[in-house]
Amino acid sequence: MSQHPVFTSALPTGDDAGHILIVGGGASGVLMATHLLSAHKKLRVTILESANLLGCGLAYSTRDPDHLLNTRVHNMSAFPEDPFHFHRWLQGRSEGRGLDEHSFVSRATYGAYLSDLLRPWSLAEEERRLTCLRRKCIRIEERPDGVLAHLEGGDVIGAQIAVLATGHVLPRPDPAGLLTGAWEGVCGLDPDAGVLIIGSGLSMVDQVLSLMKSGHRGPITTLSRRGQLPRPHAPTRPDPIRLDEIPVDQPLSQLLRWLRGRIARVEADGGTWRDVIDGLRPHVSAIWQVMPVEKRARFLRHLVSWWDVHRHRIPAASDRRIADAVASGKLTHRRGAFLRAERGENGLLRAYIRPHGQTDESVIEAARIIDCRGIRNDPEYNATPLIADLLASGRARVDELRIGLQVNATCQLIDAADRASSRILAIGPVSRAAFWEITAIPDIRVQTAALARRIAKLVRVGA
Repeated sequence: MSQHPVFTSALPTGDDAGHILIVGGGASGVLMATHLLSAHKKLRVTILESANLLGCGLAYSTRDPDHLLNTRVHNMSAFPEDPFHFHRWLQGRSEGRGLDEHSFVSRATYGAYLSDLLRPWSLAEEERRLTCLRRKCIRIEERPDGVLAHLEGGDVIGAQIAVLATGHVLPRPDPAGLLTGAWEGVCGLDPDAGVLIIGSGLSMVDQVLSLMKSGHRGPITTLSRRGQLPRPHAPTRPDPIRLDEIPVDQPLSQLLRWLRGRIARVEADGGTWRDVIDGLRPHVSAIWQVMPVEKRARFLRHLVSWWDVHRHRIPAASDRRIADAVASGKLTHRRGAFLRAERGENGLLRAYIRPHGQTDESVIEAARIIDCRGIRNDPEYNATPLIADLLASGRARVDELRIGLQVNATCQLIDAADRASSRILAIGPVSRAAFWEITAIPDIRVQTAALARRIAKLVRVGA
């Protein structure tokens, strides 16, 4: 994959005032840069990204056209105030022909859209407001008037504010080499061989679709603790739920009872559960922020799987292909816990599992075991050098539930002494602890647009 044309090797020049440094050039970082550059003509932005492409990150780096967005075109604009921006962009491309705002497009196409957002700023050489470097930041030093970012290789960049947009935490590679990562693809596999997929979420769907597209004929088995599968999209009319109607101060059991009652009433009027989930979505972050830690912990233990499969749905076409694979006998879903793996004397991998409701172990043999248990939430797990340094120095801390860095309502990083940084901010998935629903584009675009407006008011940008 060639390097993104926006990248340069020249470090940014000029005064630190009005210069914003963004660490991470995936979806969150590109949206942040786009909104900052749009917010004030005197702001300058530098993006640090170690990968080849900007805007793709983990979610949109796949090249498989069968890996579709899980949200319709009309809700994937980069701009909250311009909901058809992505749709208009699509109409100018060959892959957009015949598609409308209700379509689902490939994630690779959306990655190209995010990447294109930066082109107008990169072409304005006389202003040089955007600098994109394929470099890794290993340390950020706070000063009274700004920050110094120390890069791998020894270079240092000054800025007035740094924004962490480091995205999702990838699982560590299996040290024994027995488990294949979900992002490693399915190449080099005997088409008649058995495959075991650990996990039954969105990554599992991608892997099954890729296997079927490649002509795989062997048996595919999925294994998950709760046996929950992503639900399919269907037309919805979001229920007009008001925040003051939701019993946010009640126990989680009461909140769930209210939700089920609301769904029952909507279904009695001809609607579906999707209408209620979509009507609840705008309030999820507000609900999360007033939840005590103990209540959040119970949600993560008992309800998060149920919520995820209803909230993060898949296109109906993908759902039909999964159902067809089950009906044909090619795909089998099993419920249970994965324990360990080893290589058998026959060369096959042996996965030891504990089936649901049983105490004894059993074994599944497969030529390949694909780990689709998803991203890791704990920022200390497989941390980048920058995140590890921030945590070790006490300038950042992990929240009590270990699902993100601690930030306040305005995205300021909280240190070990409970002080909010005025110089280092965090957005997107890394800020999950404070906002929960901050991993999807419709949520991140709102967060970055609001933060860009706030930064534009706060920073010194000269006369």
